[in-house]
Amino acid sequence: MIHSYLLEMRNISMTFPGVKALDNVCLDVAQGEIHSLCGENGAGKSTLMKILSGVHPRGSYEGQIKYKGDEIEFKGIKDSERAGIVIIHQELTMIPELSISENIFMGNEIVKNRLISWDAQRERTKELLSRVGLHLPPNTLIKNLGVGQQQLVEIAKALSKNVELLILDEPTSALNETETINLLNLIRQLRTGGITCIMISHKLSEIAAISDKVTVLRDGHSIETFPAEQGYIDEDRIIRLMVGRSIENRYPVHNSNPGETIFEVADWRVEDPRIAGRLICKDSSFYVKAGEIVGFAGLMGAGRTELMRSLFGKDYGIFRSGTIKLRGRKCEINSVSQAIKHGIAYVPEDRKNLGLNLLDNIRKTIVAANLDAVLSNGLIDFSSEEAAAKEYQASLDIKTASIDYPVTTLSGGNQQKVVLAKWLFTNPDVLILDEPTRGIDVGAKYEIYRLIHRFADEGKAVIFVSSELPELLGMSDRIYTIFEGKITGQIHASDATQEKLMRMMTNAHSFREDNAS
Repeated sequence: MIHSYLLEMRNISMTFPGVKALDNVCLDVAQGEIHSLCGENGAGKSTLMKILSGVHPRGSYEGQIKYKGDEIEFKGIKDSERAGIVIIHQELTMIPELSISENIFMGNEIVKNRLISWDAQRERTKELLSRVGLHLPPNTLIKNLGVGQQQLVEIAKALSKNVELLILDEPTSALNETETINLLNLIRQLRTGGITCIMISHKLSEIAAISDKVTVLRDGHSIETFPAEQGYIDEDRIIRLMVGRSIENRYPVHNSNPGETIFEVADWRVEDPRIAGRLICKDSSFYVKAGEIVGFAGLMGAGRTELMRSLFGKDYGIFRSGTIKLRGRKCEINSVSQAIKHGIAYVPEDRKNLGLNLLDNIRKTIVAANLDAVLSNGLIDFSSEEAAAKEYQASLDIKTASIDYPVTTLSGGNQQKVVLAKWLFTNPDVLILDEPTRGIDVGAKYEIYRLIHRFADEGKAVIFVSSELPELLGMSDRIYTIFEGKITGQIHASDATQEKLMRMMTNAHSFREDNAS
């Protein structure tokens, strides 16, 4: 099946202002293989693939690219697509208000007699959706699809362009376990059908399950390429190559010492803003102590994010009933600004849309949630703003040449650190973290885990939402489980296993927390 190099990238170098993103990187991909690209955030993986796909055109980089034995110089993404190279970015690019069919053929419409043939597009859409295992009407609006279904539409769109080399950038970062398994099976089917795949991923178990070969990048350099042996890879070896050191324990050792109860929620009931009468939070009750990290586990759609956003100043849903107590005192918190004033901070799961203003630079973003701290006589004191931003850049090790650079110039892990810095600058008593390590490499995760421990050691309360059960077990003191908007149980992490958590996550039995415990 694997008989020749489809792609050869030689001595690829690229520099952004103040940063050498790639330095003489080499990559060979054989015909018909699944080739995984690993590395820390900022290692250069996405930049390399953007060069290959024409997002960064010829002239913006140095080096040579050969495809099917011929040297190529793409001026834009249309050139790469005509050659059969299609990239699916980590942030999906479809328009929510348009249909599946309209999104698939946008910019590539089927035209007959100088008019778009809607019937032909719908029929072709049915064929493409069937190929990726998505059985939905072509006129279904994208906004009505789950993330996993949208990912399949993106692949169907790639197939419509007669793709021969498919690039997938973190394709499973927002998918649940079932969706991930389905997507990996689809990628295997595409390989059987002759499509070569390059997959960027931080999930080492997935890399082991699906890869033929693995290439590791570090700090803009290609470090090593090696084959995956019958579905097995040495994860510790990859980590050492990625971070340049050994990480003996994926989760830092931490001795917690919980104190008084800081945050209490009782009988919290919230209605879905889109479906009248449907509850997304069903009489939820829980508590968090000072210095405690409390995890929340649940399958995708269980209501974890809806619960957290509704607690953060009733930011989501229609509030029906329930109480919040801070240090034993009942609080009325009806807006995000009130939540911040009461010492509650929320790091959202969707950092691009909810956590960051992508038009701002790093320094403005870090102080955005607590402008009062950098005001002087009603105006922003730029020296105070600069000092605060530089302090958090240093303490969180945000890798950038300047705090005046846009947040869009940062890698995913460093963007996440900026979001954390923004909320830590508010000096909260309660920090809600919703999927804080999604799409982040092993080394950056370890740094964020240490920051979370440091915050807890200062006597603050931490709520930690994650889809990764090993992460919850490795970071939490106690874990609550949620099923269909209802808290179904709690367990001390020392007593928990993935199997126990999964049973609790799929059990709708009623649970009521005794907040006095």
